[in-house]
Amino acid sequence: MGKRAAVLCGAAVVVAGSFTAVPAQASTPQPPRPAHAAHLTWKACGTTRYPSLQCASLEVPLDHARPRGRQITLALTRVPHTAKTYQGPLLVNPGGPGGSGRTLAGFVASALPDSVAAQYDVVGFDPRGVGKSEPALDCEPGHFDPVRPDSVPLTRAVERANLNRSRSFAAACGRKYADLLPYIDTLSTVRDMDSIRRALGARKVNYFGYSYGTYLGAVYAKLYPHRVRRLVLDSVVDPTGVWYDDNLTQDLAFNDRHRAFLAWIARHDATYRLGTDPAAIEAEWYAMRASLARKPAGGRVGASELEDTFIPGGYYDGYWPALAEAFAAYVNDKDSAPLEAAYEDFAAVDAAGDNGYSVYTAVECRDGHWPRNWQKWREDNWAVYRKAPFMTWNNAWYNAPCAFWPTRPLHPVSVANRKLPPVLLFQATNDAATPYEGGVTMHRMLAGSSLVVEQGGGNHGITLSGNACLDKYLSDYLADGTVPRGRGEADAVCARSPEPEPRSAEKASSAPRGSHGSTLHGLLGFRG
Repeated sequence: MGKRAAVLCGAAVVVAGSFTAVPAQASTPQPPRPAHAAHLTWKACGTTRYPSLQCASLEVPLDHARPRGRQITLALTRVPHTAKTYQGPLLVNPGGPGGSGRTLAGFVASALPDSVAAQYDVVGFDPRGVGKSEPALDCEPGHFDPVRPDSVPLTRAVERANLNRSRSFAAACGRKYADLLPYIDTLSTVRDMDSIRRALGARKVNYFGYSYGTYLGAVYAKLYPHRVRRLVLDSVVDPTGVWYDDNLTQDLAFNDRHRAFLAWIARHDATYRLGTDPAAIEAEWYAMRASLARKPAGGRVGASELEDTFIPGGYYDGYWPALAEAFAAYVNDKDSAPLEAAYEDFAAVDAAGDNGYSVYTAVECRDGHWPRNWQKWREDNWAVYRKAPFMTWNNAWYNAPCAFWPTRPLHPVSVANRKLPPVLLFQATNDAATPYEGGVTMHRMLAGSSLVVEQGGGNHGITLSGNACLDKYLSDYLADGTVPRGRGEADAVCARSPEPEPRSAEKASSAPRGSHGSTLHGLLGFRG
C-alpha cells in the first residue's frame, strides 16, 4: 500500500494503432446455448436528461446450467447508434456489485464525443437481483436505519451488537431468497451478459466497466474471449483479492484518502477555520466522532453514521467542500444541521440502497471464500485499524454477513488471459476504493493490455469525469482501437484533475451536483 503512488513509467511512449479481434476458444466450459436467441422489444423511456433512452426486458435462466428451467428478467436500456458506421453494442456497468446500470447508458452516450457515441448502441442493464430486474432482492429493509451501534468494538457488548446485526441480515437473506442466492454471483451475471449479447444479435460485444464492473468485464473476457471486441476497465479491482483481502487493502487506502481530505481542509483554513495542521484537524475529526457516539446529531448521526457520511469523500473529491462545511459548522459553531443534511445527502440508505446492499452481499459472499471463524476477522481488522482507523471497522461490519452466509462460496476466477484483443485500463494512483496495485495486477494478467494512469489522482471512476487527457485515450480507443504503448509500468500517464475549491456561500446551500464528474459519481455510488 505504501507504494501505491510510487513508480510508473518514465516518459510514456504512445504508439497509436488499431487491432482486429482474433477469435479464440474460451478457457472455461460454457453452459448450453438456448435453442433460439431471445428477441428484444425496445420502447421509448427517455428522461429529461437522456431523452434517447429506450428500454427492454430479457428473460434469462436463473441457473444457466438449466437453460429451460426457471427464468428471471433483466431490465435493459440503450441509446441507439445514429452514425452510418456501426461498431456494435457497448455494454456498460457501474460496479457495485449491486449497482444499477440502466441510467449509465444514457450518461456514457452523452459524455462521450458525439462522433464516437453515435457509432455504438450504448446498452445498460440492471444485473440479476438489482433495481428493475425481477426478482429484486431486499433482504432486510431498514438494515442501515440510524442510529447503529458504534462500528469500533471497544467492548464485547458493542461487538455482540454488531455481530447480531450481521447474523440477522444473513439469516434474513437465507429465509427470503434461499432459491435465488446460489445464483446471485459474478459468474451468473457474466453468463447473463452473454445472453444479452445474443439477444442483441451481436457476434462480439464491446464493454466498459467501472469499479467492480472491471472484475465483471475481466471474468466475461475469461469465459468468452472470442466474444470480446473492445474492453475498457476504469478503476480496477485487484482480481487476486476477491473479496476478503481486497476489503482489508481498501481500509488502508481510504485512511490515506481521508487524510488527503483533511490536508485539503488545512490548505483552506481561511474558509473552514479548522487550522493549518492536518494532524490537529484529524484529532478534531475524531473528537467529533467521539462526541457523536455519546450524543448523535438530530438523533440520527452517530459515530457509524458519521463514517458513512465521510466515506464518499474517499471516492470523489467533489464532495469535499460540502463535507468540510459540515465538519467546520459542527466544530466551530456547534451547529449540527449541515452535518445532518450531509448524512441525508451522502449516507442515508433508501429502498434502492437496501436493494443494492442485498445484492452486494449476495455476490461478494458467494464469489469467494470468507473466514467463518470470527476470531480471524477480529485479529485482521484490529491489526489494520491500528494503522488505518478511519474506515476499517465500518467496512468490516459492512461485509460481516459473509461470515454467516447461507450459501457455499465459489472459487474465485483467475482472469489471466492471453486470448484478447488490446484492452484499455484506467487507474488513479491514489484511488481508495480500488487501490493502484490492483490496476497494475490486472494489467499484468491481461496480456497485451494498456494501462493509462492518472498520476496523483484520488478519485474512483476517472474517465468521463472532466480529465481531457484520460478522455482522449478513451475516445481514441472506442473510435478505432488505438491504444498507448509505453516502456514502463504504465503505458501512458495523465496529470491529475485539479482539486476542488471551497464553495461560495451561494453554492454552499446546494449539493455538489451538475458536472460530468459529479453525475458519474452519483451513478457509481459508494462501496463498489
